[in-house]
Amino acid sequence: MIDLTEKALDPERITAKVRRDSNGAVVTFLGTTRDNFEGKTVLTLEYEAFDEMAVKKLEEVRQELMVEFGLEQIAISHRIGTVGIGEISLVIAVGSPHRKESFNACQKAVDRIKEVVPIWKKEVYQDGSRWVACEDHEFSPADQHSTESHPTRER
Repeated sequence: MIDLTEKALDPERITAKVRRDSNGAVVTFLGTTRDNFEGKTVLTLEYEAFDEMAVKKLEEVRQELMVEFGLEQIAISHRIGTVGIGEISLVIAVGSPHRKESFNACQKAVDRIKEVVPIWKKEVYQDGSRWVACEDHEFSPADQHSTESHPTRER
C-alpha cells in the first residue's frame, strides 16, 4: 500500500485499495502543484528522494498511524520527478469504520510524511528555483544522488 513512482498518480486506484464494506468512511487527500508561492509564479515542482529510505519511512508512517488510530487500511503514493501545475504529487487514502479516525489519520499522515520521509521538493520559477523545507531532514537532496538504479521506484 506504499508507492513511490515517476508516473502520474491515479487517486481512484489508490482509494480503491482502502475501500471495504466494513468501512463507513474513506478519506482521500490529494497534494497538488499550485501555480504560486509567496507572490512568485511556480512553473513546476521537482521531487527527489532517497528511494529505499523513503519507501521504508512511508511504511513506518503507515504502520504508526494504523496503530495510533486503530486502522487497517491506509494507502500512500508519492510522485517523484517533475510535477506540473495542477498535477498530483501525493495521494493518501484512509479507510475506517467511522469518519473521525479517517480524517485525523489522513491529516497526521501528511504532517508525518513532511517530517520524516526523505523526499525533497524544489519549486521552479521563471527566474530560478529553491528547495523547500529540506533543512529539517536527516538527509539532504544532494546526499541521495548516485548512479545506482532505483529498485523501489515504479517507473
